[in-house]
Amino acid sequence: MPKTLATATVDRLLHHAHVCQTRGDSVRLTQALAGQGVSPLS
Repeated sequence: MPKTLATATVDRLLHHAHVCQTRGDSVRLTQALAGQGVSPLS
């Protein structure tokens, strides 16, 4: 996706959005770094 198209898409999505920032550790990042990510389907 071209950078300008990506920027325009994000702009449209966030125009009327409320951005909520949270604090604390990311559970998904912690699991991924520990090697406990999603396993592929067999």
